[in-house]
Amino acid sequence: MFNALDDLISLLDLEVIEVNIFRGRSPEENRQRVFGGQVAGQALVAASRTIDDRDRRVHSLHAYFLRPGDPTTPILYDVDRIRDGKSFSTRRVVAIQHGQAIFNLQASFHAHEDGLTHQVPMPQVPAADTLPDFKTRMEPHKAVLGEWYDRPRPIDIRYVEGDPMSRSRTPTVSQQVWLRADGTLPDDPTLHACIVTYASDMTLLDTTVLPHGLNWTDSGVQMASLDHAMWFHRPFRADEWLLYDQMTPTTSGARGLATGSIYTHDGQLAITVVQEGLIRRERS
Repeated sequence: MFNALDDLISLLDLEVIEVNIFRGRSPEENRQRVFGGQVAGQALVAASRTIDDRDRRVHSLHAYFLRPGDPTTPILYDVDRIRDGKSFSTRRVVAIQHGQAIFNLQASFHAHEDGLTHQVPMPQVPAADTLPDFKTRMEPHKAVLGEWYDRPRPIDIRYVEGDPMSRSRTPTVSQQVWLRADGTLPDDPTLHACIVTYASDMTLLDTTVLPHGLNWTDSGVQMASLDHAMWFHRPFRADEWLLYDQMTPTTSGARGLATGSIYTHDGQLAITVVQEGLIRRERS
């Protein structure tokens, strides 16, 4: 839905409060806490707006989710300009609500250089346009999902192997989804990076419970992102199909680890993602 994408772009357009200080808002949705991808995307916007050299693009970010965000309160983003070198710039961003840090991000920006090139090939999967969209795929679970099923979505997600709620009954360590912004974006590489940062948090942690025959809607399952890291390797557009190849190497100690490789539709490895999350399950 193009209107939903417009809302996401507006959400990422932070208000300037003072030098190095920005303010972001949350959408008016019935959420108990702020979506982690929103905070990560907004923090990357804040960091990017302090980079004076427009040729420097984000090449990595490392973030920690410290406290649940309050969706009814604006978020302040305080940027520390740690270093501007000849080729790299480093920024630290702290997201603040109610006088406390809720999120911490470090990002590094690099001017393009030519060098050695190789990559792992993209898996062979059905094309995105041959797969059902989210609402069609999840229609059998409409009653369980409630109002969340009908919520406008700025990111078009297509599950390759089938809907995750049914598939969770067959244990697996991996899943694949196609994703893209649901509309056409301006030609701003920073915006594309921030939107993919937002989208990268949408399905990755779900992978960590699939080996256990569970999904995020199961009663007694509590999941929350703890940290999130991304490396940006090659150019991409967030409004073109991207394959998100996800797997979970381990879960232990009430934590689950997932990795993701994001490929462009023509097979270029664009981004690598790693996330650890809290996984608690109440015993009956």
